[in-house]
Amino acid sequence: MTTRTRREIGGERPPPLIPRMMNRLTAPKSGPAFTLRFHQWIYARSDGRIGPGMIGAWTLLLRTVGRRTGLPRLTALVFARDGERIIVAASNDGQDSAPAWFHNLCAQPEIELQVGRDRVYGSATVIDPTDADYPRLWELMNGTNNRRYDAYQSKTSRPIPIVAITPRRFPGA
Repeated sequence: MTTRTRREIGGERPPPLIPRMMNRLTAPKSGPAFTLRFHQWIYARSDGRIGPGMIGAWTLLLRTVGRRTGLPRLTALVFARDGERIIVAASNDGQDSAPAWFHNLCAQPEIELQVGRDRVYGSATVIDPTDADYPRLWELMNGTNNRRYDAYQSKTSRPIPIVAITPRRFPGA
């Protein structure tokens, strides 16, 4: 089994063909909840050997600290690359409230993420619709996930924020 390089995971190379086709067939809806939970479980249990392209879009594992409990939290998210930054959207499937990971990240922006087998620490910055870079990053995210974010935005009145994560190799670096 070969390891994928940074360029392959979330880079110019698309995810595997069959998951990509399945992802297109279900768009603009999310996949079934059990499928997404299984994806996160196998991604974490395999330490990134299985999972980065399994749902037809490149995904990462985001590790945050619970803002109320102080306990570690894990979430699998679709992402895009913007140069060295990693971009995610706090869509919560178009629900009226932001996802829990987003609130955790706002309370503690120093996070850990895993892309494939590569783990890095990073600092998160929230980019809201008033930011000049928001439309470009929104299109970047939309393109990675078959226009699902437009569908999610149409389901809610809250603006869906974009989060830019600047990776560092070591904590505090």
